[in-house]
Amino acid sequence: MKNVTIYTTSACIYCKMTKEFFAEHNITYTEQNVATDQSSAQEMINKSGQMGVPVTIISEDGKDELVVGFDEERLSALLVVTA
Repeated sequence: MKNVTIYTTSACIYCKMTKEFFAEHNITYTEQNVATDQSSAQEMINKSGQMGVPVTIISEDGKDELVVGFDEERLSALLVVTA
């Protein structure tokens, strides 16, 4: 099973777009708001080296995939199962 964590801020349009993508594809995720939670902000920076949001981390079998920004093509490749 894939665990999805997205680091966001409330004002970020790309964060909103990413969350809408998740909703459209019934992808369960955990959201960490880095504007209101300094420990989440530091965790995001440590994991990604990024200061900007969104940062999405997809974990499966001990391996993490990192997606910076709203990259619909990459998110689809990593998360969307097509029949």
